[in-house]
Amino acid sequence: MKKYVLPLLILLMSILYIFFIPSEPFAVKLLFKLIPMWLMIGYAFLQVPYSKTRTHYLILAGMFFCMLGDGLLVWFVVGLAAFLIGHLFYMTGFFSQWRFSIIRFLSIVPIGVYAWLMGKELVSSLQLSSNNNLIIPVIAYITVISFMLWSAIMTGNPWAIVGSILFVISDSILAWNMFVSDISYSGILIMSTYYCAQFLIARSLSAFRGSNRYTPVRHFP
Repeated sequence: MKKYVLPLLILLMSILYIFFIPSEPFAVKLLFKLIPMWLMIGYAFLQVPYSKTRTHYLILAGMFFCMLGDGLLVWFVVGLAAFLIGHLFYMTGFFSQWRFSIIRFLSIVPIGVYAWLMGKELVSSLQLSSNNNLIIPVIAYITVISFMLWSAIMTGNPWAIVGSILFVISDSILAWNMFVSDISYSGILIMSTYYCAQFLIARSLSAFRGSNRYTPVRHFP
């Protein structure tokens, strides 16, 4: 029963932030936005086995920088940079657990198509709105998060794969809503997919053991 207490608390605090905390005062809103991430970093640490590896430290560092990104996103480029660093940590950690299969390897094709289409739309919108200074940071972020997703898929770890897919979905909704066109209930969609993504990535740590090895209950082909 005890093992469900922290996940339940994470769920309750996430629901509280998404649905009940008002947008003002901003400091209170920001505090409650960060609380689920603090809890998830603690949860992730508890998932780490006694014999810690470089993978575990890298993913924990990724969660920490994403948490910083949450707090700094009010300054968009600064927050984006923190998230980008977080994804670089995730990507490095996932690539250290590389498990080759041709099906997983070929997932780079649809991921590349997504990155190109999303990047094309965002760049066009940024040019139309005269936000040319954001083009390079946005392209860099799309590239890094796409490789992060591919690196997660190459682990074969279902928790990491689904978590990374949800992360891409969350950021895609955020970017589209911010730069292209309004999306109904964007705030709810962004934060619910984001919190789920981070929780699943935290959960994936229990499956990683040594370099290029993990012990899953089941894995994707």
